[in-house]
Parts: sequence; C-alpha cells; structure tokens
Amino acid sequence: KTMGNTLLLIDKDRAYIQALASYLERLLFDVHLATTSTEALHMVDFHTPKYIVADPDMPDANGIHLFLQLKSQFPETLFIILTSPDSLDEIMRQMRLNAFDYLKKPVNSTELELTLLRAKEWHKQQEKLKRYADQLGALHKATSLYHQLFDQVPCYITVQNKQYRITATNNLFKQHFGDAVGEFCYKAYKHRDTPCPECPVVKTFQDGKFHTTEEVVSSKKGQQYNVITWTAPIQDDNKKITQVIEMSANITQIRQLQNHLESLGMMLGSMSHGVKGMLTALDGGVYQLETGLKRKDDARIQKAFNVVKEMGERIKKLVLDILFYAKSRQLNTAEKDINKFAINIEETIQPLAEKNQVQFITDIPENLGIFEIDLHWFQAAIINILENSIDACAADKNKSHYTVTFKIFEEKDGFITFFIQDNGMGMDQETKEKMFTLFFSSKGSKGTGLGLFISNHVVKEHGGQISVESDQGKGSTFTISIPRKQISSQKDNEFYMLNLDK
Repeated sequence: KTMGNTLLLIDKDRAYIQALASYLERLLFDVHLATTSTEALHMVDFHTPKYIVADPDMPDANGIHLFLQLKSQFPETLFIILTSPDSLDEIMRQMRLNAFDYLKKPVNSTELELTLLRAKEWHKQQEKLKRYADQLGALHKATSLYHQLFDQVPCYITVQNKQYRITATNNLFKQHFGDAVGEFCYKAYKHRDTPCPECPVVKTFQDGKFHTTEEVVSSKKGQQYNVITWTAPIQDDNKKITQVIEMSANITQIRQLQNHLESLGMMLGSMSHGVKGMLTALDGGVYQLETGLKRKDDARIQKAFNVVKEMGERIKKLVLDILFYAKSRQLNTAEKDINKFAINIEETIQPLAEKNQVQFITDIPENLGIFEIDLHWFQAAIINILENSIDACAADKNKSHYTVTFKIFEEKDGFITFFIQDNGMGMDQETKEKMFTLFFSSKGSKGTGLGLFISNHVVKEHGGQISVESDQGKGSTFTISIPRKQISSQKDNEFYMLNLDK
C-alpha cells in the first residue's frame, strides 16, 4: 500500500461526500468514501490515505477518537476537519494540533481546493526535508569517516593554503610537530623562515599535479625524521585549486638501516685495510724475532717483541671496537667508587704517557664518593680520549714539553665531570666538527675512526655529554659530564650501538 494521492472522505451524509468526491476527482485525487467509523477503518486497511477530509460527527463512534487513532497509525497523513462553526473551538481543543486545517461547513469548494493544494505543498516540503535530512546524515557519516581516516592514518597530514599556511593537521602531525594551524608549513616542518627550495606544495599549486619528494624534517623537539612526501590539489566547484594536501610518511628507520648497511660496508673496507697493515707489521716483527733468535741479537729480539706486542694491542683494540659497534646490549651499570676508578685510569695511562715522553698530571680530590656506570665501557671511553690526547702530543713536534691533565670534580647539579686537557697539536675546525663521526680519523692508517665515535655514544648512553675546545697548534680540552646516578629509563633501555642517530 502506498499513499500516492489517496484521499479519504468521511461524513455521515453520503450524498454530500459523493458530491465532494466528484469535484476532488477532477483535481486528480484518488478519492475513497466512508460514512461510518467501521467503513473508515476497513478502507484504510486497503488504501493508506495521504489526506483525510472528515467530519467528526459520526453515527457509530466518537469521531475525534477515531481520528486520533488514525493519526497515530498514519502520522504522515494530513487531516482536514470539517465541522459546524459552533463546534470548531471544542474540536480544535480535542484534536490537540493533530489536524492540518479546520474548515467550517458548509464547505466552499474553492476553499477546500486551496487547502488541499497547501496540504500537497506541505507534503512536498516534508519530502524535501526528509531527503535533505537523509543527505545530511550521509554527509555526516562520510565526514565522520573522513575525519577518522584523516586523524588515524599513520603519516603526517597537513592542508595548506596558497600562502603556504597550514589550515588543518591530523593527530600524528600534532603529536610530533604541535598544533601548527596558522603557521607557515616551512616553519612547522623545518623551522625555516623562508619557503623551501623545490617545494612540492608550490609545484602542485602551479601545475595542479601530484608530486613526490624525499626530505628531512624536524619535530617540535628537534628530532630529525626522513620522510617521503606526497602532495595533491584540493579544488573548488569551479576546478580552481584552493588548497593542497601534503602527506608525509616517516621512513627514518628504513634510512637508518640503509645507512647502517652502508656503514658496515665502509667498516669492512676500512677494517680490511687496517688489519692488512697490522698483519704486515706483525709479519715484520715475527721475522725480526726469528732472525734475532738465530743471531742471538738481544736488541733485535727486544725490538721485534715490541712490534709484536704493539700490533697485538692494536688488533685487540680493533676487535673490541668492532664488537662494541656491531652488537646491541644493555648498559650493565653498577655503583663504583670514583677514586678507585680514577686510580685504575691513572695506572693504565701512566705507562703510555711515559713511553711517549708526555707528563701525565692528575688532580683527583679525595672522597668523591660513588657513581653509577657500566665500568667496562665507560672506562674504555675515558681511556680512549686520554689516549687520543697523548697521541696528539706525540704527533706534535713544536714544543719542548708536553702534558696531559686529568681532573675529576663534582658539579652542583649532581653531575660528575671529567676534565682532560693536552697541549698537543690541537684540531682545525673541520676535524673538530667531524671528530665524533663514524670512521673519521685524523691519524691516517693508524686510526680506525671508531674510538671517539664509540666514546661519544657511551657517554650519551650514560645520560651525559662531551664538549670539546681546541686550537690548532695549542692543544685540546675535553669535558665529559655524566649524572652521578643513572635514571631507570637509561638503565633499562637496550644499549643499541647500531642506532647512529641516537
């Protein structure tokens, strides 16, 4: 059953409603008649009326109750009530606004026609409103889905206008770069004051095409990320580009893995040359030892022994550096006495200093207490820096006296500071900038480029830092500071030496 243009006339006067029916049928209504409540109820079982024109004065039932029952059953049906003038107010009260209109009997046909035309128009408007509501619901659902996708996509998303200001961001972008709506994109992504060269957003605004690029961006905390960026135009109804959407996927881990693989290749090449040189020197030492033994030449034997011993130490150090770089491990921290730690350092370095005719000066106050370190690796880091200071003195030929000074003191903020100063050859600016870079060495074939790189990582893993001051020809000063006690997060985190960007 459909409502269509169906109209039900209810009145106890059959002749009267038959006359109305003839008139209304000419207006293209599908008219049905009922003179009693029983007929009316029977009629609506077969023909759902869109309009009911009725007089509540019925012979077999209370007309108002019938109309309210039908209104409840067919809420979209419009009721036009016909009644005598003296009953109008009471009927309106009883109908409780459930009628579309009220007409006084006898009804003027033109008045009824106009009322029905208004009822038709009302139905049209209701149908439009329903369509709009359905469309609005669908739009709301689509918008909700869009916002959900926009916010949950695991990449950085921004929308930018023609001034390159950000107009919208997703959740991941906000987490890493902050709420940058209103900022210039180049300021938010790269902390720049001017637009980026070769900007894909600019290109998309210019040609309306998709563009892709790979670049490095900086988070609000200064962390750098490698990202692949895609841009796409957003157009208005006139096909004009009003904004550009920019999506960036974080590929930092992939790039780190690639860099690590490249580093491994570089390391293998560097190590191969280094080991080859050491083995050549070792062969020479063994040859000198053999010939010295045959000739019973003690001086030659001692010289050969020194060569073999030195090469053995260099190979041992190289192997330890490789193991340190190549493996992931946890910091094995424990509380250690600072003064005993200093004595061990002094006993290790003093022979090397004497061998190179360098005065080793220590300034270690008593009762420094304890600190929490990974003894093996932190001790190796300090010794490595001291060895570099001695090497810098040994390589310099312009002074009559060389010194390396080693001090330890406590800062007020709970940090323990190690002060290492030499008057060796010093460093130029380029060497100073690259000294902690993997595989960089200023010692030529004698260096592996791992020592200071590893020392720097060890200090950082202890929650500390190294600062360096150096003047070429005058010497260098290293200041190493670490907290007396390691925080739990540092203590529990895995010590990944493979993470080159840490």
